[in-house]
Amino acid sequence: MKRLLIIAISLSPLINFSQTDQDVLRDIYKQSLTNSKSYDWLNYLSNEIGGRLTGSLNAEKAVAYTKAELEKLALDKVWLQPVKVPKWVRGAKEHAYIETGPNGFNTGKTTTVNICALGGSIATPALGLKANVIEVKNFEHLKTLGRENIAGKIVFFNTPMQADLIDTNEAYQNILNISKRGALEASQFGAVGVIVRSMTLTLSDFPHTESMTYENQAIDKRIPAAAISTNDAEVLSAMLKLDESIKFYFKQNCKQLKEVTSHNVIAEITGSEYPDEYLIVGAHLDSWDLGDGAHDNGAGVVQSMDVLRLIKALGIKPKRSIRVVLFMNKENGLDGAKKYAEGVKQNKENHIFALENDAGGFSPQGFTFNCSDSNFNQILHWKALFKPYLIHYFERGTSAENVEPLKNDHNVLASLKTNSQRYFEYQHAALDTFNTVNKRELELGAATMTALLYLFDKYGIN
Repeated sequence: MKRLLIIAISLSPLINFSQTDQDVLRDIYKQSLTNSKSYDWLNYLSNEIGGRLTGSLNAEKAVAYTKAELEKLALDKVWLQPVKVPKWVRGAKEHAYIETGPNGFNTGKTTTVNICALGGSIATPALGLKANVIEVKNFEHLKTLGRENIAGKIVFFNTPMQADLIDTNEAYQNILNISKRGALEASQFGAVGVIVRSMTLTLSDFPHTESMTYENQAIDKRIPAAAISTNDAEVLSAMLKLDESIKFYFKQNCKQLKEVTSHNVIAEITGSEYPDEYLIVGAHLDSWDLGDGAHDNGAGVVQSMDVLRLIKALGIKPKRSIRVVLFMNKENGLDGAKKYAEGVKQNKENHIFALENDAGGFSPQGFTFNCSDSNFNQILHWKALFKPYLIHYFERGTSAENVEPLKNDHNVLASLKTNSQRYFEYQHAALDTFNTVNKRELELGAATMTALLYLFDKYGIN
């Protein structure tokens, strides 16, 4: 009987006070890699619900599904926070072609190309838009060309991501403004439409959408904007070099409707010693509609949910309150993040730490931290704990967008850093699907996020 009792105690998942941090992290990784829920959750989110465009029926299905799954974990609180969000719809599939006329090198030929409307764009006229094309590298190039060379034409921004940058996120950020503001800038010079080279390092036939803005521009001054696949961008550029008189036709049917009410999904384990100190882990629940949003950001969603599940499964009793926050509408305006931060301010909640993964379900490499020198020095002491898992990139940097509104002079914001070399192959494209996510990589990410939350809960901040 005594022997059976000893065995039972040794098999218990409860964390005991004799365990070291190394022991706890080992248990976290073991539990995640052998008993995870994240992959199953992502399978349902991706394959049963699909793309979760803000304001869509699928986005609301995702709200209901994640709330129900979090409720099954027997947490202390699970609730929805209402958020007003925009409702942009893509409409029927876009169509585009390059046309060579009588003076072209191949008389009367049309070459079909792959495009997709940029999120937030207006539609083309009902019969489509056809005009001559001018290739442009950046906004400075626009200014150099001037209205006399641009008016009445479609501006083709053909700016590749910089391939020699090891950090692909840096390459992406360097040209993101072209997609966001390209239509606004080109319209100032009389352009009638904008075509933007997709932001990916690969050559493919799949266009990658992005959000764009007209700011406060008058509606009658706005021009339609679309992304073109990198393969077709190469074709268009080559054809323009041979014949500047070619024309480009595109038709898109997108529409901006009235805003609707959606929700952030929030769940909490209340702290046992310092319940008024909050640590959050989160991701954005919305996605683009071209794929099923498995990497962007379904992976971050299910990993964040699994953090709370792992804490419960291991019997960890947090000192501080730990929340998962699934933000709505990161892609089209960060409304969920702003609403959550507004609630934090109104309720005078003390958020000492916030972690987000918006970098896909790839192998975790470490974290970037937005914090003070004293807090970063404390964090560096934990770096060795992650080294056995080959996850020890600990650097100062910016935090992900959804937690950024929570920043103050005292707290710590962190972003999971994954291996980004393949991320922009899938992001915002029809290629972002469940079958591109590796189960083990996803589970490693969930364990890594849980481990960092555990350490911040145990030691707090300076």
